[in-house]
Amino acid sequence: MPLSPLEHDRHYGELDQVIRAYTGQPADDTPDKPSQALAAYLRQTWHSRPWALAIAERQLRDYADHPPGRLRLRLGEFYAVPDVGLPENDIQQWLHCLADHIKHSIEKGEVPPPGTPATHWEWHARFPELGQFLGGWFSQDMPDEFNDHHTAVEDYRTSTDPHLVARLAGELHELLALDLDEPDYALAVAELGMEVDPPAPYSPSAWLALVADRLTGPQAQYGP
Repeated sequence: MPLSPLEHDRHYGELDQVIRAYTGQPADDTPDKPSQALAAYLRQTWHSRPWALAIAERQLRDYADHPPGRLRLRLGEFYAVPDVGLPENDIQQWLHCLADHIKHSIEKGEVPPPGTPATHWEWHARFPELGQFLGGWFSQDMPDEFNDHHTAVEDYRTSTDPHLVARLAGELHELLALDLDEPDYALAVAELGMEVDPPAPYSPSAWLALVADRLTGPQAQYGP
């Protein structure tokens, strides 16, 4: 039978986070240099869940040293490493390489400085509620579900727990504090799931600032 959620998280939960960091990214780690995907995982995890790094290092080594045998494969009681573009025979060596980089980072105290997210995984790990908001309320179906952007924002605000609304407002301010160029803000909202353009005449950053004000300020009329 498949692993229960508890067993999955106990043995593979952080391993899964590391592997997910490679979504859309090449697994081109070498013993001398981590890949962009692993660098992004290290940057985000050091600043949000530093205790998880040691768990990741152990789970990576455990899986590499004890890959699932025939019985576990037949029963489905194992974690299936997604396709990362490497030959199957290279996976164990690659997992050890990741574990070595994480161990080095912990032992040497090499904490990547905060910076702009570099991968799809990192955008969502750093701005989880913003990803829920943009992906859930501003997908390509948004024009069929809401009259306009204002209506969609109001639907989110009135149907979502106030604690999550406050968290979204904080993430919006954090994203705006990165002070990106406008094309980079357009890329950011696309990475986070937005599939429609901001309402005219707003640029992506101006619209994000407007939404942040709407979520935290008096409920006045919203729009151009």
